Amino acid sequence: MVQRADVSIAEITSFEAVVNTGSFTKAAESLGITKSSVGKNIQRLEERLSTRLLQRTTRAVRLTADGEMYMRATQSALLTLREAEQTLAASKKEVAGRVRINLPASFGRLFMSSMHSLRRRYPKLTLDLAFSDRMSDPVIEGWDIVVRVGELSGTGDMVVRKICDTRFGLYASPEYMAAHGPLTSISHLNSHDAIIFRGSTGRLNPWNVNDEGYIRQLSPDAAIILEDGQALIDLMVSGLGISQLLDHIAAPHVKAGRLVHVLPSADVDGPPVHALIPAGQKMASRTRAVVAHLADNFHRDAND
Repeated sequence: MVQRADVSIAEITSFEAVVNTGSFTKAAESLGITKSSVGKNIQRLEERLSTRLLQRTTRAVRLTADGEMYMRATQSALLTLREAEQTLAASKKEVAGRVRINLPASFGRLFMSSMHSLRRRYPKLTLDLAFSDRMSDPVIEGWDIVVRVGELSGTGDMVVRKICDTRFGLYASPEYMAAHGPLTSISHLNSHDAIIFRGSTGRLNPWNVNDEGYIRQLSPDAAIILEDGQALIDLMVSGLGISQLLDHIAAPHVKAGRLVHVLPSADVDGPPVHALIPAGQKMASRTRAVVAHLADNFHRDAND
């Protein structure tokens, strides 16, 4: 049995180089060592493993069956090590410079609440923010990060990073619930004041709810209709009705006591949240740091 202490990176990298180049000479050149050193490394590796990894002829070097199996393991192990080295190297680089971020208005306000911690951690970071619910193209419009809610399509020119999942729930202010009585079933929604959001298409957004295990789509009679997400929350907090919100949006208001979670059994899965980054170049450490902060912050908001 091979012990961990016996594993030699020099032997493994020599083996990988020979396989990749098809030649002991070329492998030695790529590694910056002598051909003799490469040969000795391969010999020691085969002796330690008690098997032949390479078939050598005057014209070519080929893998044996054992060699093919060991090469797959070698590639996986070296890839893991190289990724670890890149991660460590990136963590040592100073996070500085400007990052242009485009977020939906509702999530932008969540991001603003965490900017103190981000700035304390990276004081040389400059944040250039815009809040918009319109789908923006990071490449054409020059954004470093575009955050959007919902399923994505046509992202060939962008790197996509999932920020978080969401849940839809019903919320209202404590004052509203005290004045209108408890809500114990979906059928009781008809007797409550619904605040409905109008989407960018002009269509009123229906509510998807879990009604005793069945997902239903409701279009309740609206007491108020509006197309500004922050205004919708403001009206809910002021006690004018019930509405459906994403858990991440509702979380800080629930924590502060401005809203209460109504009929949690009616919650349903909401759309995912993604960060879109222009593809075609290595992601800057400052961009990577902001994406990581977004994911960590939104995950924490949903679980507080």
